[in-house]
Amino acid sequence: MNLWLVTAQDAPWSALVRGLEEAGWTVTRHDDGEAMEQAAVTEPPDAFLVVEPCPPWGATTLLSRLRSKADADRPVLVLGVEDGRTRTRMLDLGADDVLPGSIATDELLARLRRRTAVFRRAAGTMTRGPEDRVAVVDALTEVHNRRYFLLRLEDEFRRAQRYDNPLALVLVDLDQFRGINESFGHLVGDGVLRAAAQCLVAAVRETDTVARTGGDEFACILPQTHLAGALTVAERIRRDVAALRTGPAAEVLLTASVGVGSHPAVHVQTPEELIGAADGCLARAKREGRNRVCLADPGVGPVPRGSAS
Repeated sequence: MNLWLVTAQDAPWSALVRGLEEAGWTVTRHDDGEAMEQAAVTEPPDAFLVVEPCPPWGATTLLSRLRSKADADRPVLVLGVEDGRTRTRMLDLGADDVLPGSIATDELLARLRRRTAVFRRAAGTMTRGPEDRVAVVDALTEVHNRRYFLLRLEDEFRRAQRYDNPLALVLVDLDQFRGINESFGHLVGDGVLRAAAQCLVAAVRETDTVARTGGDEFACILPQTHLAGALTVAERIRRDVAALRTGPAAEVLLTASVGVGSHPAVHVQTPEELIGAADGCLARAKREGRNRVCLADPGVGPVPRGSAS
């Protein structure tokens, strides 16, 4: 994966560059935004990392220029911004993340993985024709829609039965989402839904399926995944959603309740029964306090795992 780092400062970021390279990134440094913009015309990188102050225009202008190009959807992260109002403006201009200069390398790597996973998934979807895209993609969140989810689950369930493979289903419901719309407005609520969808996409494999199945409800189909592996994914989703800070000045906090079902299981013989098993676990997670994962024992039923945090 290629990362272009735009900074006029060398020494303060040398340790960060080493950490990125050790994690497998190929880092190319540009001293100013103008040189980087010109180079990106012919062969853009997988992601941009812009450090403020960024000559000659500043990160805000560079961000606007990058987003105005034809190939404008690659992840752009901005470092070194401490002011909340400036962070909000940059997010409005299309930054994928705006971070303080003191961010730890591990956290930056996690955020890069999330953003590039979203980009790769969206790029794969965009290869479809316009009519096909409308049929399978949720317009707001850019993940798959309920129609595609039901068709894919049926296919994966049939394949799991035929070859005796495990299959897991993770259902995610955002906790008290209506209150976010009422307190902050629907535009902020839409941003929360998009951010939550990105969490799910980043938490799963390329071979998995993420879909928005209702207003604030999502689903992840995990082929060839046993219950233990699905629990790991579900906990990652719950944790990452709880870490989100969205909305104006990043004051909107969010949690999610998660239910997990799997095949093979005693009471799961059809795709509908798999949905029912995961949905029953999701309902239990809600009843027991939210912000938790509940999974179905293959031979018994819903079993709570984890706790609110």
